[in-house]
Amino acid sequence: MLQTLTKPRTNRIPSLNSLRQSIFSIAPEEATFARRGFQCDDAQTQERLERVGHTFLEGYHRAIAYNDSHLLIAQLNTVSPEWRGFAFEGAAMGLALLDGLIPGKRNRVQRFLADAGADHTYMVHVGVGWAIARLPWLRDNYLAKLDPLLSWLAIDGYGFHQGYFYGRNFVNRIAIPQGLSGYAGNVFDQGLGRSMWFINGANVTRIPQTIENFPPVRRADLWSGIGLACTYAGGVDSEGIAALKIAAGEYQPELAQGAAFAAKARLRARNLTAHTEMACQILWGISAEAAAEITDIALQDLPTTSPAKLKGKQGDELPAYEIWRRRIQAQFSSFVVAL
Repeated sequence: MLQTLTKPRTNRIPSLNSLRQSIFSIAPEEATFARRGFQCDDAQTQERLERVGHTFLEGYHRAIAYNDSHLLIAQLNTVSPEWRGFAFEGAAMGLALLDGLIPGKRNRVQRFLADAGADHTYMVHVGVGWAIARLPWLRDNYLAKLDPLLSWLAIDGYGFHQGYFYGRNFVNRIAIPQGLSGYAGNVFDQGLGRSMWFINGANVTRIPQTIENFPPVRRADLWSGIGLACTYAGGVDSEGIAALKIAAGEYQPELAQGAAFAAKARLRARNLTAHTEMACQILWGISAEAAAEITDIALQDLPTTSPAKLKGKQGDELPAYEIWRRRIQAQFSSFVVAL
């Protein structure tokens, strides 16, 4: 009798899920200062900022790996609260890439925002910006599905991505981003400013020098990004924050506005940290909760503007997002005068 033998399948065709992970995977080394060429004079600060990148990639890879949104959210919520926002940001990038490249479902980000992603809505919108950087031809499609006000944070995320991965071009050579016009350039610079916090290793001496190399018309938005990054990500002590405030000079309102945005993002996600509280106390002279409340007050009776008609550095018409930012900056200026 012939015996039928089943040979072990040593060269199995990989599952669609594993194939997807292989295609979209980003090596952990990409988030190291050595790989990126970033400067940092303090080992502890470098370790902290690298952890931000690694946590982002952790969230990104989990979004690529899990088809079930509930399982994804459960995995993201295992990340400690202080770092969880970065994991949700990375997950948003992964979901947006899948929406843009994988046939079938195209509303992963929207379903994510309708669930636990709502608490991290600011970080999720920023994370979509990373996907825009990788798939720029889908930018308008991505933005059309996001909140009209917070969709600008996706452009912020795009600016951060370009600075983080292509700093030699966008920071050292001060390149102008292609495909963006009008007010989008302002928000791109806010994200680019955030990336400078990492590129310079949170060095409060190098950061002002880096910004000084840029044309004056771009500096205010860069300082806004620095305020957001130093308050949300942390990395320096109270003396460093105080030195940064002095160095900002005339751009202190923008620096404080970025800090208020960071405070609001953390308060909404219920993951307030000691360094966020400290930054608000120094940059504003008030608590993080009070700074976050200022962002809420500034939203009252905010006008709406069609994204197709926005102008910024080169025009007079401003979007609601910029009006929001300017109201916060004006509140800081009046607050300082009152003191």
